[in-house]
Parts: sequence; C-alpha cells; structure tokens
Amino acid sequence: MDNDELYEHYRFIANEGQAPLRVDKFLMNFIENATRNKIQQAAKAGNILVNEIPVKANYKIKPKDEVKVVLAYPPHENLLVAENLPLDIVYEDQDVIVVNKSPGMVVHPGHGNYSGTLVNGLIHHIENLPNNSSDRPGLVHRIDKDTSGLLVVAKTEHAMVHLSKQFFDKTTERLYYALVWGSVEEDKGTIKGNIGRSLKDRMQMSVFPDGEYGKPAVTHYEVIERFTYVTLVKCRLETGRTHQIRAHFKHIGHTLFNDERYGGNQILKGTTFSKYKQFVDNCFKELPRQALHAKTLGFVHPRSGKYLEFNSELPIDIQNCIEKWRRYSKSSTTE
Repeated sequence: MDNDELYEHYRFIANEGQAPLRVDKFLMNFIENATRNKIQQAAKAGNILVNEIPVKANYKIKPKDEVKVVLAYPPHENLLVAENLPLDIVYEDQDVIVVNKSPGMVVHPGHGNYSGTLVNGLIHHIENLPNNSSDRPGLVHRIDKDTSGLLVVAKTEHAMVHLSKQFFDKTTERLYYALVWGSVEEDKGTIKGNIGRSLKDRMQMSVFPDGEYGKPAVTHYEVIERFTYVTLVKCRLETGRTHQIRAHFKHIGHTLFNDERYGGNQILKGTTFSKYKQFVDNCFKELPRQALHAKTLGFVHPRSGKYLEFNSELPIDIQNCIEKWRRYSKSSTTE
C-alpha cells in the first residue's frame, strides 16, 4: 500500500491588499494553535504549497496567492459515513469482495472528497470492514479517481493481512489497458524508473531513473493495436506506485490519451489540420478522462488458497474512443 497521497488540511487565499510576508508568519495568523517551528518543519518537508508549488518557510506571500498545507493523513477523524451507493460487484464471499469501479468515483475519502467514495459505499454494504494502517477500511490497493476497473477489498482482518502481503510481495496479477499518444515502437517492453512526487508540481508523480528519489517501479507493456497517432497497450504492473502507468508512459514520451494532469489533454501527436483537431476534440468529449482501465485482477484467495482471476470489459467511453481512432486510422491510410 502506497502512502504517497497527501491530504489538504488548510487552504487560504491572500487578499488583494496583502503586503509581502513570510509564509510561516502568514500561516501563524490563520492556523489556531500552530507553532512557527511546526510550520517551518512542514515547509522543509515540502508540505506547504503556494499555487501548487512547494515553498520554503521564507517565501514571501503575494496578493491572491493560494496557500495550502498538505499532510499524509486525513484532516478530520470520523469522516467515514455509510452511503447507499451503486456498486458493480463482480464477486463476493465471506472474505473478499471484488468491485468494478466506475470512472469518476474516488476510492477513499480525502483531498476534499469526503462523500460519494467507494469506501462510503462499501461500509454501507458491509458491516465492520477491517481497517488498514492508513484508516482506509478494507483497502489493500487503490486506483485513481478517473481510472476504471477492478479492485479487491478485504472483508476480514485475516483477508486484509493475506492480501496486503500478496501486493507487497508482488504476486498479484494486474493488467491494465491504456490508450497512449504516439506510435509505440517496440511490440513489447519494460519501463523501469523510481517514481516519486514531482519536485515541481506536487499533484504529479515523476520518474527518477537514477533512483535518487522515489520508490522502485516496474511496468511491463505489450502493444495491442496501433491507430496512426495513438497506441492501445496492455500493461502488467510489477509494482503498484501512485500514478505508475501515467508517469512511466509520460517518461518514455507516450502520455496517456486525455490525461489532463500529465498533459495528455493536448494534441501531442498528429497533424495541424483543423479537421484532425476537431476529430481529437470529439475523442476527448467521448472519453473525458485518462484512457486507463484496470482490466484483469488475480490473487490467491486468503481462505481457500486457490488462485482467482477476474476480467472486466472496457467501459463504453474507452470502447467508443478506440473505435473512433480505428476508423480514423483506416481512412487515413486508404486516402
């Protein structure tokens, strides 16, 4: 389980008449019971952001600056409220539940999403879900808000320990389908490089190939189909880092299609023709998120010891986008 995610605890906007003031002094005026030493420690750890960029304690606040304090734990206790949410349950028994998460659903509360998450729905569906070390009931792994696909959830303490060890030991099977910008040259390949939070933008993850920062990450990929300016790939995760596929493919020059956070919502490959631009815009409208789906999930059942594997269909938005590119690719090669 990755603990790279940061929770927003405070957010302040400097007013238009703000005189230049060190950010540590600025925050002391707003945060009750804060000591300057604690604020300076938070800045040193990269947890104080001004306009989404980490700053030092001596940064001078300017008018209209957005100042955030982000930390590795949720800002409030007892956030979890059971909600009767629609869940696409693929499999369930007394130990585990496998869910096909829809795009747009946040997996667990945090970052301003304190309701409507998968966990809110799970605790309504199942009483007494076991807690993990991060106070996220039942979770042994997660996928991003705008990534769709399969997740396994532990219903008992034994299942939690057993499944967590499998993810830690990298013995689970996780296959993702992704549509990426550009024509991926090799039919098969492996992307290696440590992944850690970007030093420039804390909302992104970056690849550090020399291993000087971040955690080791390995993604194996195989090309399924090429569509002139984009490629459909199958990815097998050897590790499970935050934004792993998104960061790794950007690192090799093939950002995920319509991945706004990593720049994939721009036209990165192709022509300058206005017809092509209109076509890509239509694809973005068809698929208003990054083109990433957790398609296959396999693990050893914590009670029976049997290997279970589940597959999910590509969601209709990804299917429709792929079909558009398929038709475009065929027409452009026959012209």
